[in-house]
Amino acid sequence: MAELTAAGPATLRTSPLAHLEERMRAATVTGARGVALTERPFVTMVNLRVDPVSEAADRIEKALGTPLPRECGRTTASGPHTVAWLGPDEWLVLSQAEAVAVAAELREALEGRPGSVVDVSANRTTLELSGPAARQVMEKGCPLDLHPRAFGPGHAVSTTVGPVPVLLWQVDGAPTYRLFPRSSFADYLARWLIDAMGEYRGPEVP
Repeated sequence: MAELTAAGPATLRTSPLAHLEERMRAATVTGARGVALTERPFVTMVNLRVDPVSEAADRIEKALGTPLPRECGRTTASGPHTVAWLGPDEWLVLSQAEAVAVAAELREALEGRPGSVVDVSANRTTLELSGPAARQVMEKGCPLDLHPRAFGPGHAVSTTVGPVPVLLWQVDGAPTYRLFPRSSFADYLARWLIDAMGEYRGPEVP
């Protein structure tokens, strides 16, 4: 997938998985054992580090319109922003707003205090796996307990799927998962997931 950038109509930005768009579409399974894989390219991602009990953190929370999650695996959200916990003083801000604007607003809220705001949007892409069989596909290569009693909507943790490190976020109970691999690993992960989805194209078991 490609999109025009602010540089002008002659400049195109191509996603890391544009070449696999048709293969992912063809791998879609419908019905009770359904599962689908898509790329959601060009998501704004800003890495944030700040002392969570500082005044700077308070200003950042006001700018985002949501508190910074304080526990491993938690997310918070408001408007276009979702904030995922990465560590005691580190978060990933995922947003539908423009990366430049989000980073600038957070830097302004930081006011030069200890911490950092870094636009990492080009560092990762986003894969979305959804459907009734999505959890079963994930369980083929993810070491986490993904049963709803242990992992549910709003949870996001760093883990691996197959051999690929990802940030894994469960968006809803369908279930829908969003996986954030580094762009250089995205091709391998997409192909791994397509292969893992293959068995669900077979006949349903009574």
